[in-house]
Amino acid sequence: MITVKINTTQNPAILKFELPDFITKNENFEFKNIDEAGDSPLAKQLFYLPFVKTVYISGNFIAIERYSIVEWEDVQEAVAEQIEKFVNDGGQIITKKETETKKSPITIYAESTPNPSVMKFVASKMLTKNAVEYKNIDETKSSPLAAELFKFPFVKEIFIDENYISISKYAVSEWSEITLELRSFIKQFIEDGKTVIDETLYVKTPQQEKQVEHNFDNLDVTSQQIINILEEYVKPAVAADGGNIIFDSYDESDKRVKVVLQGACSGCPSSTFTLKSGIENMLKDMLNDNDIKVEAING
Repeated sequence: MITVKINTTQNPAILKFELPDFITKNENFEFKNIDEAGDSPLAKQLFYLPFVKTVYISGNFIAIERYSIVEWEDVQEAVAEQIEKFVNDGGQIITKKETETKKSPITIYAESTPNPSVMKFVASKMLTKNAVEYKNIDETKSSPLAAELFKFPFVKEIFIDENYISISKYAVSEWSEITLELRSFIKQFIEDGKTVIDETLYVKTPQQEKQVEHNFDNLDVTSQQIINILEEYVKPAVAADGGNIIFDSYDESDKRVKVVLQGACSGCPSSTFTLKSGIENMLKDMLNDNDIKVEAING
């Protein structure tokens, strides 16, 4: 009889259900709904539970992300029992044959950014649901790709969002010397089916937590309006340049808005001009308050 071991992750919404043997060898699976779970009878069964948001299958575990309608402590034992019963009754977790030797072709191209020390590498597929920044190799627990990229001596910082990777370099190298090497490495890494970001190990920053629905609702009205403006009007523009902007705080007493700059925006020579002439003026106009000031905190 197989026993399932329950383990927490750094993301409180995600719980790991570990098996004694490996389920997959070289592939990771992510199912966001029942329609996507055709290759996994187990994932399909789990989606009948109303609190199951996403199912990840990798190595020797099934990780489940829950909706906030329940707490894990109330349902985790029942989920573990369901998985145990499925496996012990001979159920097949993955029916799709693993493509150990077959690669998934992918296109990677490089784009310059307004920040001369940052290059944006764009992939022809989604890489992550969550924007994440790594300042050094010690922070890369959630990203095997970032960990490998930091082994290049010229890589300073890494920012990954949606379908692109922004890499900041040290001045010791020129982009003309290293762009092709980095592009080829990223392409090979992804085509080999290796993990870019393990969502089960991803932890939101304090600033990102403020924008999660239940935390957002606890903010004052002006802060909510600022977040909505940044999300709708500013983020798409800075993402196109390989960066990101996150609301940090709003001080009602001196009308000061603090934002975090990430990726190509962090340390960019033109970021001050963008903040003052672009974002600050936009907030003044849209909030009808000429006293608003915007201050940047580099991510």
